[in-house]
Formats: sequence, structure tokens, C-alpha cells
Amino acid sequence: MIATPILTQREISLFFFPLLLNVQLMSVSHSIINAALARQDDFITALAAFSVAMVLHLFLASPSYQNHTITIAMVRGRRSLWGTVVFVLLVACGVSAALAAVAYTVVGDLIVEGVLGVTGEVADGAREVLGILVFLPFFTGFRGLFQGLVMRERRTALVSFATGVRIAALFAFLALGVNWFTGPALGAFALLGCVATETLLMAFFASRCSIPRASEGEKGTWEIIRFAWPLAFSSCMQQSIPLVINAIISRLPDGTLALASFGVVRGFLFLLAGPMRNLQQAYLTLVRNRADYAVLVRFFRRVSAGMAALMVLIAYPLNEQILGRVMGLDAEMRSYIALPLVFCALFPFLYGAANLLRGCFTGEHLTGLLGWSTVFKLAYLLTCWGLLLLFPLPVPGIALAIFLLLSSEFWEFWYLHRKRRRILA
Repeated sequence: MIATPILTQREISLFFFPLLLNVQLMSVSHSIINAALARQDDFITALAAFSVAMVLHLFLASPSYQNHTITIAMVRGRRSLWGTVVFVLLVACGVSAALAAVAYTVVGDLIVEGVLGVTGEVADGAREVLGILVFLPFFTGFRGLFQGLVMRERRTALVSFATGVRIAALFAFLALGVNWFTGPALGAFALLGCVATETLLMAFFASRCSIPRASEGEKGTWEIIRFAWPLAFSSCMQQSIPLVINAIISRLPDGTLALASFGVVRGFLFLLAGPMRNLQQAYLTLVRNRADYAVLVRFFRRVSAGMAALMVLIAYPLNEQILGRVMGLDAEMRSYIALPLVFCALFPFLYGAANLLRGCFTGEHLTGLLGWSTVFKLAYLLTCWGLLLLFPLPVPGIALAIFLLLSSEFWEFWYLHRKRRRILA
């Protein structure tokens, strides 16, 4: 009997780092948009409106953000591919309808101004952004499907290449969009155009992937939907976290500044911690036994430490160079977000550990536990919201936002870790 070779750091690196580059390029696109909006006349309102709109969009569109994971786990042939396509279309239609309702009906007034509590000017800008992004769920949904097909064949460099093309397209759409749009609408137009470009390129790469006509144990449409629904629900609950945090900080005395700053900080979190979500795909694709898992854990710790160090460097030694010259933020806002950004150095460790555990449960088809973990996380935040209404804290809005973000991530990791220990016991 031939022993299965243990996974190596080189194998993980070849799979993970192109995906790391992919997430960082994606986050760069949001930072580029923030930098463009920071140079608008009323930049605080523009940044706040775009931040609120993106948090709402991420929440409503989040069921499609697990499409690449679902594709990796389930697609084994033409039948399962078709079932996954049906799931992608169902989710995209639902998300698009929800975005249209918020953008164009009284539902938007109830959510943006009533629930989130933002000012009328910020609410108008946010709804304008969502109106432009109504068809974005179809592009992001199928992009995830195409990315999953490419990842299954370990050709992750193609995913990063497509995102690089997206960045180039973003500059082009920003330059083109100034002829028709101003304020946060300019960012929405550019985002829609560059994601559509990326999706078309990923469709070309995916068409070159080999998919067998049939495979033993292949799942049908209903079975795929039953597997995918808990992941979609979990993703939706994950994106409710920044939504609730926005609702909390928007009611503080420095609400508009806090919203704008939280949008900027979340851009850096996406840049420096976002790649850790790919540990879930790395686990599903690469891990075959406990020895492989131990190697992946060591890899995660090293990468997280590097991301944390970069976060601290941006907050202080490179504050003026990155936040000032590149992002275009004034001295007051840079000082306002510097210390909270230092504490964000903990986020790559917490987020990465949670995604490793999510990979474990997805691989065992225990996706229902992932839904419960995010319900637990959301319940914690809603409890904090209630306590803060009773006992307001005299702290800056951005500091409160980062505390809530980090503590909620810790509680989700604790929940998943406890469940895994019970399963293995």
C-alpha cells in the first residue's frame, strides 16, 4: 500500500497565493473607488453613501458569494453543473428583485433611513448606488461559478489574472463615467462595468475546463440546493454583521464620519484579511487527512502574521503615505481611524481560523452548522445594540465599530471550534 504524500507548504502556496492576489486586487478596486470619491466636492457624504450602499448590497447579494465553494464541493459532471447553474440563477433573480425594491420603492425608505438611521442626503446617495447595481448579482453569481470550475483544476492564477483585468477596466470606467455620473453613483457605475468585464473573462477560462458527462455519486438539482442553502444563508448572515454595525454607529454624534471611516477601514480589511476566506477553498481542494490539515494551519498562521504586520504599518508608519497621499484622506480622518486600524491586526487571525473551520464542516457536508454559527454571531451583535441603547458609551463611532466587528468574529470562531471538538471527541 502506497502512503499518501503529506501536503507541502509549496502546494498550498501555489494554490493560495494567486487567490490571495485575487482578493487583494478585488479589494484594491474598492479602495480605488473610495479614493475617487474622496476627491469629490462633498466627499464625506459620497463616502458615507457608497459605504452604506455597499454594506446593503453585500448583505442582499451575499447568498451568491459561496458559489465558488458550492461548485468545488458539488460539481462532478454535467448533471451537477446544471443543478448549480439553476441555483445561481434562482439566487441572482431574488437578489436583483430585493435590490430593486430597496432602490425604487418605499421599502428603501424604511431600511435606509428607518433601520440604518442615516441622514436623508446619505440615504438618497445610497439608493442611487443600489439602483445602478440591480443587475450586478447576475455577474457576481456566475463569476463565482466560473471561478469554482477553474479552482477545481488548481488553475488559480487565471482567477487572479481576470481580477487584474478588472482593475484596469475599473480605471477605464471611472474615466468614462465622469461624463454622466457624480458622487457615489460614479463608483457604482465603475463597479458594475469592471465586474461585468471580469465575469466575461472568467466565462472564457471556465469554458476550457474539462467536465465529464457523468460521475458516480453525482448530485441532482434538488440535492445541490439543499446542500447550498445553508451556505447561502450563512453568507447572508455574515454580511448582516457590517449592516448592524452601520445601524449602531449611524445614530452616534459622529455618525456620518464614523460611517465614512468604517467604509475606508473595511476596504483595508478586505485587502489584508479578505484572502483568508480562501482557506475554506484550500481545505476543500487540498486537505486529505489530519497531517495535511496541520500543514495548512501552520501556513495560515504565517500568512495571518504577515497581514497583521501590514495593517499596523499602514496605521502609523505609513499613515500619511497610504491614507493621505494614496487614499486622499485629510489629517483629521487619518487620526480618527489610525488606532482602530491597529486593533484590526487581530482580524486576519480570527477570520482565517473561522474559515478553516468552515472548510472542515463544508467538506463533511455539515453546512447547517455554519448557518447556526452566523445566527449566534448576529444574536450577539443585536444584544450589544440593545445594551448600547440603554447604556450609551462616550467613544468614537469607528472605535465602537471595530470592537463590535472583532468581538463578533471571535464568538463565531469560538462556536465553530467548540462544535468541531465535540464532533471529533
